[in-house]
Amino acid sequence: MRHRRFIISLLVYSALLGMALGYLLPVWMMVAGSLKPDAQVLLQAGSLRGFLPSEISLQNYHDVLARVPFGRYLFNSAFITLSIVLCGLLVNSLAGYALARLQWPGRDKVLLAVIALMIIPLEAIAVPLFYEVTLLGWRNTYLVQIVPFIANAFSIYLFYTFFLGLPKELEEAARIDGAGMWRIFFAIVVPNAKPVFATVAILTFLTQWGSFLWPLMVTHSEAVRPLPLGIAAFYTLPPLQWGDIFAFGVMMVLPVLLIFLVFQRWFVRGVATTGVKG
Repeated sequence: MRHRRFIISLLVYSALLGMALGYLLPVWMMVAGSLKPDAQVLLQAGSLRGFLPSEISLQNYHDVLARVPFGRYLFNSAFITLSIVLCGLLVNSLAGYALARLQWPGRDKVLLAVIALMIIPLEAIAVPLFYEVTLLGWRNTYLVQIVPFIANAFSIYLFYTFFLGLPKELEEAARIDGAGMWRIFFAIVVPNAKPVFATVAILTFLTQWGSFLWPLMVTHSEAVRPLPLGIAAFYTLPPLQWGDIFAFGVMMVLPVLLIFLVFQRWFVRGVATTGVKG
């Protein structure tokens, strides 16, 4: 029996290791390619030398900064994404709390509508949404990339499921002490809901940082162009240099990695205590 358990554990960990390598190798190849002289990137791509740069150079990074306004793209992505995250945390948490704790006419129907909206992809509503923002005159602005994504059905549902699990005694004690609804939410509920706030923040950040379709539809100027559109335009910019493209990709992925590492502990706790379970 012990030998059988050892074999099963070995197979499971081997499979997990293989999956981890499958995800990490392309990332490592991108990093290695960004540190190579451009002439060596494709020459070594078909061998093991493609994963280890024979000589390290930062020239590709200098080329990216010289060829395109990378700083502007980075600022646009950071401003748009952080605006959606911060505004979304406020709006979606209030909506989730209202659905979980307050009694008001039509609450159950609104909850069903939120759940139904979770399955509707952006592609299904992109055209009517595009028509609406065109009528409002928002095209090629920051507003058109921020406002439509502040309220999010999935985020509302995450907050809703988390708030259902909070002990009502905390809020009842605060209400007895004379605290109003707003004070109860910001002074009692929010401090005890840090895991779900971190979870929603990370998921929203990851989704919006890599957003491509919507910015492609509603923007055409470099002044408001985010990083995903920037790297797509950079790919078509002659001369085609794969080392520069890899360097652009590394600089685009690095902020996401840093954000996840900083909030990793809260993210794991949030997944364990909300409705996102396996």
